[in-house]
Formats: sequence, C-alpha cells, structure tokens
Amino acid sequence: MKAIPAGLIFVATVMAAGVAQTAAPRPNVLVILADDLGYQDLGCQGSPDIRTPHIDSLATGGVRCTSGYVSSCMCSPSRAGLLTGRSQSRFGHEINWEGEDPTGRKGLPLDQRTIADRLKAAGYRTGMVGKWHLGDAPQFHPLKRGFDEAFGFVGGGHAYFCDEYRTPAGGKPVPGYMMLLERDGKPERTGGYLTDLLGREAAAFIHRNRAAPWFLYAAFNAPHTPLQATSNLLERVRHIPEGDRRTYAAMVTGLDDAVGVILGQLRADGLEESTLVVFLSDNGGPLERNGSRNVPLSGEKGGMLEGGIRVPFLVRWKGRLPAGSTYDRPVSSLDLAPTALAMAGVAPEADGKPDGVDLVPFLAGERRGDPHGALFWRMKARSIWAVRRGDDKLVMQPERKGKHPGGPAPRLIDLKADLAETTDLAPAQPERARAMQAAYDAWAATLPEPLWGVEKDETPVRVRKNAKERKP
Repeated sequence: MKAIPAGLIFVATVMAAGVAQTAAPRPNVLVILADDLGYQDLGCQGSPDIRTPHIDSLATGGVRCTSGYVSSCMCSPSRAGLLTGRSQSRFGHEINWEGEDPTGRKGLPLDQRTIADRLKAAGYRTGMVGKWHLGDAPQFHPLKRGFDEAFGFVGGGHAYFCDEYRTPAGGKPVPGYMMLLERDGKPERTGGYLTDLLGREAAAFIHRNRAAPWFLYAAFNAPHTPLQATSNLLERVRHIPEGDRRTYAAMVTGLDDAVGVILGQLRADGLEESTLVVFLSDNGGPLERNGSRNVPLSGEKGGMLEGGIRVPFLVRWKGRLPAGSTYDRPVSSLDLAPTALAMAGVAPEADGKPDGVDLVPFLAGERRGDPHGALFWRMKARSIWAVRRGDDKLVMQPERKGKHPGGPAPRLIDLKADLAETTDLAPAQPERARAMQAAYDAWAATLPEPLWGVEKDETPVRVRKNAKERKP
C-alpha cells in the first residue's frame, strides 16, 4: 500500500470533525403549559366555539396524544411531577397550599433535580417564563432550580392587566394576584396584558439563544382565573353568549395568539426541525370556576376522574415524529423529563428513579405496546387516588359537594368502552377490581407521608370574576 500524505490525513480529519459537530446538533426543548384548560377547549380537541389555529398547528404538524395525562389534578403538584419526571407523591408534594408560606418549607423539595438542572449541567441554556407555583421562599426560586433566566411570578396566580398593579410612587406592591412581575428575581414595572407579555418574553428567549441548545418552560397562567380579557379578544368571541364562557374563550384565544408568537419565532430563527415542542395543560378544567369544558370526560380539576387528570397533549418534532397523527395509549407529563434528557444525550441518574419514559420511540412508531405498565395518582389529603393499567381504571373519588359521582368504594372503569366513567364494573367483576387494587396498594406502600396537606380547594383571592371590556 502507498502511504497517504500527512497533509491529506490532516484535512480529512478536520473535515470529519466538522461533520461530526454539525451532523447531529442537540435539539432544543420547548414545553408550553396552559393552566386550567378544559379538555375540549381547543379546535383540535373538538371545541365547537373556540378557535385555536396556532395550537392546532402542533397537532397537524405532530402527534395528538388522546390519552395524555398529568401526574396530579391540581396546579402545584402537577408542575412538580412534570419538571422532575417523578411522581410528586414520591417526595411528598401532593397538594397545593393557600396564600404565602411563612414556614418556608412548602415548595419543590431541594433534593429533587429538575429538567432544567440536568440540561443546564449538560450545556443547555435554560429559561422559565410565566407561573412558577413551586415555592415562594428564596430557596425554591427558579434561578436556584436550574434556570438561567426567569420572567413571571412565583405564586399560583396573577391578574392579567399589568397596568393596574404597577406599584404607585412611594407605595408598596399589593399582595397576592397583584404582585409585580419578576425578572431574574427582581421586581419589574411592566404594563400590558399578561398573556401577551409572556408570549413575547418566551419568543425573546428563543431568539437570544438561537445559536445554542436551549430548554424553555413557558408556563402560562391562562385561562386560570381571574377571568380577564381585552376588548379585542372579547370581540373575537362575540359569537359566544355573554358570561364566563365568553371571557374564558377570549382568554384561550389570547393564549393561542401567544403560542403563535412563540412558534413564529421558531420559524424565523430556523429552529422548527431542531426543536421538540410539547403543549399541555397542568390539569383539567375547573368547569364552573372558569367556564371550561372537559367534554366528553367526567369530572374536573381537583378530582381523579378523567376530567381532572386527562388533558390536551400535543407533541411536535418536525422531521422526526409523524405529522397529523394521533396516539391513543396512555402517556404522561412524567415522560417529558426523560424524553428531553434522552434527546440531549444525558444519561439517566442512577438514583433518580424516573417514573416517565422516553416517548419519542413510541410516538415515532418504533416501539410497540404501552409506554407504561400502569399510571398511578394519589392525593392523600383528599382521600382520592387512581390507577390506570391498559384500558382499566380503578378510581377512588368520593362524592364531594355533589359534583363528583362515586361512593366510599373504588370504582372499576373500562375506559375504552366508557370514557365518561358512568358504569362501575367492580360489583360484577370483583377479581378484576382486586387486581387493580393490589397494584395500587403496592405502589402506595412505597410512598412517604405528604409534606403538607390542605383539604380545602385552591381558592385564591379573585381580583374580579368577569372582565370589563378593555383596550389592548
């Protein structure tokens, strides 16, 4: 053999290195979270009166998961599960708390690592925009939980008309829903409609970090109460009779506009094919509280019937996942952390014990079968729980204030035949129910006691129930 000149070897090596560096850049991860969105209240979910073309584009360009779940029926624990990839019951974060926490102990436990922690350590730029609700004390702040940047509010809710709550000269901020927004931990006097602001901030984060891999958690508070919308948004849903439903629909329309701004920034920066986008809600709609609809599901936020835990769940990764497809096997918000870490090439932690799985092979059709052998839920303070295995669901949902059907015994449901959960099969099929009960009991036996418990509903102070017409 003839010797290859050293110069050619050098050139070939450099070219190969360049190809290796550019052939498979690590994808970006964008999680867009709505707050208290009804299961039916998107165009792609069959809404007859709310138009959401931008959010719907995630379904037409990706996968709509029709059995998409969150890990809790309530805001804060649901977010704790999503960001860690572990059931929040495993570390005692099972229920919301009302108001501020003077003890400084209520928040995402400090021994739990978030998606942001892991991706930041792997070289990602990490950003959080919107609602935090994982602890008010300084040690729980997003900037101390893996996020490089944070814009929004740390509490569980916020008023939407920012011009109304800017601190008066020489005065103090009004507490609760009227607190000033924060940028990287510092209060900021900002005007405008909050949903618009959050959409622009999310887009700005994407543009600033377009040259590097990034993770963005865009956690909107819309359409959570208070029910407030601009006059322009209300005009766009004038076909809906005046009342809570119209204002709620206007807020969802505003959320869709904000999602359009974010997706438009991805297009403008040429990042669509290098970004996994997930859209979901933190729990089901609370129905009477905000005018949402969970059709065809029964139940609502705060309960373990499907309307409390099954949510709109859209996943798009252009060029990797099939466009315009549906996936009907159970998936969970617990899957988002393992999916993001697998995409980034980050090895699972030996002691992390995630409850989620990498969804990409399942959604891409490369793996068959259910992603989960079973999914579990528990909220001990309310004595409610559920387990889904295959199409079977065993649910303990005692009747509460006349809103939820059920009795003192768990009910066995065949979700494939009875999505509305109207028929209890346990009396006729006791062995089937006992097997499901045994699975739940074995899981529950591994859990610690909750770190705190409040049996009342999450009922923060409402600034106003219905919106007056406002200029944008």
